[in-house]
Amino acid sequence: MPAPDQILKLVDRFNNDIAVLKSTTYNESSTRQEYIDPFFRALGWDVGNQDGRSEAEKEVKVEVSIRVDEARKAPDYGFYHNGELQFFVEAKKPSVDLKYGTNAAFQIRRYAWSTRKIALSLLTDFEELAIYDCRPEPVAGDSAATARLNYYYYTDYAEKWDEIAALFSREAVAANSLESYTAGLKNQKGIITVDAAFLKLIEQWRELLAKNLARRNANLSQRELNSAVQATIDRIIFLRFCEERDIEPYEQLKNQVGREGLYERLGEIFKRADARYNSGLFHLADKNSPDGWMLNLVIDDAPLKEIIEKLYYPAPYAFKAIPVEILGQVYEQFLGKVITLSPSHEASIEEKPEVRKAGGVYYTPGYIVEYIVKNTVGKLLEGQTPDQAARLKILDPACGSGSFLLGAYQFLLDWYLAWYVGHNPTEHNKKKRIRSTGSGWQLTTDEKKRILLNNLYGVDIDTQAVEVTKLSLLLKMVEDESGATQQLQLLQERLLPDLDNNIKCGNSLIGPDIYEGQLVFPDFEEQLRINVFDWQSGFPEVFKQGGFDAVIGNPPYIRMESFKGLKTYLKAKYDCHDERSDLYAYVIERSAKLLKNQGHFGMIVSNKFIRANYGKPLRDFLRLNVAIEQIVDFAGLPVFEGATVRTLVLLAKRESKTEGNLLYTPPASIENFNFLASGSISVSQITDTLSYNIPYSALNQPIWSFSKQDEDELMVKLKKDSQLLTQYTNGQVCRGVVSGLTEAFVIEGETKEKILKENPEAAEIIKPFLNGRDVRRYLVEPKNLYLIYTYHGVNIDKYPAVKNHLLQFKDRLEQRATKQEWYELQQPQFKFSQFMDGIKIIFPDISITPRFALDEFGYYSSNTTYFIPRNDLYVLALLNSRLGYFYFAQTCAGLEGKTETYLRFFGQYLEGFPVRTLNFDDPADKGRHDQVVGLVERMLDLHQKQAAAKLAHEKTALQRQIEATDRQIDQLVYQLYQLTPEEIAIVEG
Repeated sequence: MPAPDQILKLVDRFNNDIAVLKSTTYNESSTRQEYIDPFFRALGWDVGNQDGRSEAEKEVKVEVSIRVDEARKAPDYGFYHNGELQFFVEAKKPSVDLKYGTNAAFQIRRYAWSTRKIALSLLTDFEELAIYDCRPEPVAGDSAATARLNYYYYTDYAEKWDEIAALFSREAVAANSLESYTAGLKNQKGIITVDAAFLKLIEQWRELLAKNLARRNANLSQRELNSAVQATIDRIIFLRFCEERDIEPYEQLKNQVGREGLYERLGEIFKRADARYNSGLFHLADKNSPDGWMLNLVIDDAPLKEIIEKLYYPAPYAFKAIPVEILGQVYEQFLGKVITLSPSHEASIEEKPEVRKAGGVYYTPGYIVEYIVKNTVGKLLEGQTPDQAARLKILDPACGSGSFLLGAYQFLLDWYLAWYVGHNPTEHNKKKRIRSTGSGWQLTTDEKKRILLNNLYGVDIDTQAVEVTKLSLLLKMVEDESGATQQLQLLQERLLPDLDNNIKCGNSLIGPDIYEGQLVFPDFEEQLRINVFDWQSGFPEVFKQGGFDAVIGNPPYIRMESFKGLKTYLKAKYDCHDERSDLYAYVIERSAKLLKNQGHFGMIVSNKFIRANYGKPLRDFLRLNVAIEQIVDFAGLPVFEGATVRTLVLLAKRESKTEGNLLYTPPASIENFNFLASGSISVSQITDTLSYNIPYSALNQPIWSFSKQDEDELMVKLKKDSQLLTQYTNGQVCRGVVSGLTEAFVIEGETKEKILKENPEAAEIIKPFLNGRDVRRYLVEPKNLYLIYTYHGVNIDKYPAVKNHLLQFKDRLEQRATKQEWYELQQPQFKFSQFMDGIKIIFPDISITPRFALDEFGYYSSNTTYFIPRNDLYVLALLNSRLGYFYFAQTCAGLEGKTETYLRFFGQYLEGFPVRTLNFDDPADKGRHDQVVGLVERMLDLHQKQAAAKLAHEKTALQRQIEATDRQIDQLVYQLYQLTPEEIAIVEG
C-alpha cells in the first residue's frame, strides 16, 4: 500500500530541516514527539493512548523512568496486542549514527533478547530505521549490521511503506505477522535463548564454586557443599535483581571485585541483607543463625570475581528485562544435577538418577500454567472480596522451581489490584494496599507480602527445589519495585517475608506412619532419602479450615520400578496403586484428599492412565471421589520439548458427581499449537473452539474414551455381532521373550555357527529371532539373529558351549531384577515347543500404523513384539485394515516421536478388538471370507516380491498393486461390518 499523507509530510519536513535536526543540540524527546510518534500512528498504533485505555490495556507503553546509563536503560516504546508484548522500539536523536554505530544496536538487542519473548525490534531516529533479529545472543563489540534484517533511510519510506506496514502495522501484528516472518527466517548463527545461555552460565558457576569450596574446605559434607553453592548463587542473583530495581545500591557487588577477601566482603553484604529483608534466603546475621556456618567458609577471590563480572554490562543480560518465570525455567534444569564428592574430596557434577531415568528435566510452559491457574484459582476468586480471598489456600505438592506457585501468585496480584482499583482506589490507598505510580496504581510491598503468606503453599522432596521456589517467589514480589520510595520504606521495615512456613521440604506421598511398628529405623541417609512429611503438622492453619482450596501442578512422571522400596507402603495407603503405577497417580490421589469440599484440582499429567490397565485403580478413584470438570488433551503435541510423553490437563472439583457431562478438548492441530507456543493464542481460545461434552457415564467404562458421539456410536456398532479377539483366539495374545540382557542371549549367525561347531546339541535351544523393528506390514524381515532360549529349568550342562558364551556376562546376569538361574532368560514366557515354533500373527509393540505379519517359519521374538498363535489370514486382514487402524487409534495409548505419534500395540489393547462373527452356512458370509483370504494371500506374495525386487520401477509397480489390494480389502471389511457411507467417512477421516 502507498505511504499515507502524514508520512509523506513528515519526510518532507525532515528533509527541509535536516541540518537543524541532526545537530547535537536537538534533543531526543523532540524527535519522539515530532517524528517517531506520528510514524507509528500512521502504522495504526494508538501512541499516546488517545483511546483512554487502562494501563494494562494500552497498545503502546512509553518508558518514563529517569535517564540512566546505557547499561540499564529500557527501550523507549513497548508495543502490545491483547496485553502481550510484541516488539520494542528504541528511539535516538538524528545526530546518532544508527547505520554504523554499535552501542544503540547492542542496547536494543540486549534488552529484547533478555525478555526471551521478543524476536524482532526496531531502532530508529526517524532518519534511519533498522529492524533487528533479537534471537541471537548479543555480544559487546558486534557491528551494527550484526543480526540486522533490514535498514531504511527516511527517503525510502514512501517506496517501502508496504514492506514496513506488512510487518509492523497494528493490523499486521494482530494477524501474527511477526511470528510468520520469524518462522520464515533461516536459523542464524548464535541463536540461543536467554534461559539456555543463563543456565549454561550458572552451571559454570556451580562447578567453579563446588571445586573451590571442596578444595579449600576439607570438612564439608556433600550435602553441605550442595547447600553452600546453591545459597551463594541464589544470594548473588537476588541482590543483582534488586540492584536493577534500585532496591540495592547499583553495582555494589561489582564494586567488591578487585579488593582482597571478596567472600568476606560479600558476607557483610549478605548479613546486611538479612537485616533488611528478613528472609530465609539470608539466614546468616551471625554465626549462630541457621546458615551462619557458611560465614566460616573459605572461597578464593578468583571464582567469585568471574561470577560477578558476568552479571554486569557489557554482559548480554539485562536483569530488569528477564522475567522471574524464565529464571524458574533455568533453575528447573539446574536442579537436574547435583554436586558429588569423591573419596579424595574432589567435587564433580552429575545428573540426578531420577532425572537420568526420566530422560531429562522438562519445564511446564507458561500457557499451561496460566490455563490451570485460571481454571482453579480463577474460579475460587469469582464473586469474592479481598478479605474472603485472603482465606484461600493454594498448594503445589511437587513444586519444583515454583512455576505453578509463581503463576498463581501473579494471578492473585493482578486480581487484588484490579479489585482495589475498581472499588474506591483512594480508600485502599489510605489503607496502604495500593499506591500511585504516577501513571496508575500498584500494590504496596506490604500487600504483596500479605498475599504471598496468606495464599500460597508448596512442598518438594528436593531441598534445592524448595530454596529455588522461595527465591522465585521473592523475586516475583520485588519484580515491580524500584526507586526512592522503596529505599525509604526499607529504613522502616523489612521488605521480604520468611517463607519457611509456606514452602516446605518433604515427601508429599510418604508420612511418618511409614515407620509405625518398626523397632529399628533406617539409617540416617535412608531417612533423608525418604524425607517423610506430615501434612497435618506441616500446615496446621490449613487443616483448621478443612484443607486446601486448590491444588495445582505438574507432578513427576516416574514408573514404579524407580521406587520399588516404597511399594509396600504405597500399596497399603493408596487406592490408585497398581504394580506398574506411575508416581503421578499417587500425587493425584494425595492432592484430591488434601482438598476441602468444593476445592479445585488442576494438573498436567501423562494421559496413559485413561487407557492403560495400570490406570484403572486411578480411574476408579477419580470417578468415586471427585467431579471431573474438564480434560484438555495434548496427545501428539510437543508440550514438553524433547520429551515423548503424551499429556493432558485434568481439571476437577472435590465433590460427588454421577450425572451430567464433562468437557473434553481433543488435541489441537500442530499449526494452532505452534501459535499457542508462540503466545499468539491461549489455551482458552483452543478449548472454546474444539471442546465438546462427554456424558459423565462414560467414566464407568473399562477404559475412558472421549471420542465424539459419532465415533463412539461406531465403536459400539463394531462390537455388535462380533467376538472379542481374546474370545476368538481363546485368550491367546502373547508377548515375546524378556531376556534381561539382550547382548548375552541374542547372537549373530557367526556366533551361532561357532557354538554349534563345538556343541551340536545346542541347536535345540538356539532359535531364529526377530525384533519388533523386523516386523513390517504383511512381511517379516529377519536380520540373521538368533536367540539362546534358556527357559526356566533348562539343563545348561547339556550345552557347554552355550554356558561358556554366557559366562562372560555372568556378573551382569546375576544383577537382573527377577529371580532365575544366571544362565536363564528372565521371562521365557513359554516353554519353546508350545507356541513360538508354530505359524502365528506377529506385530511390534510400538508403531505409527498397524504392522501385523504372518510368521510362517517359527521365529522367536523379543519383548518388543506380541503375537497371536494362529494361522488366520482373515484376522490378519481385519487387524491391518483401515478399520483396524481406526479402532487402534481410539483404543491404544500413544507415544510422541519427533515428528509423528506412535501407537502402543500392547496385548491389553488388542484384547477387545472386535472380530466380525461369520456364519459359514451363509453363502454371502463365506464368500466374503474367502475373498478376504484370497486378497491377503495376494498381499503376502506381493510384499515378498517387493522385498526381493532390485529395480526401482519393479518396486514401484508392486507398490501400486499393494495399494490397490489394500483398497479392496478395506472395502470388503466395511461390508463385513455393514458400515454406511457416513461411517466409512469417519473411519477414513
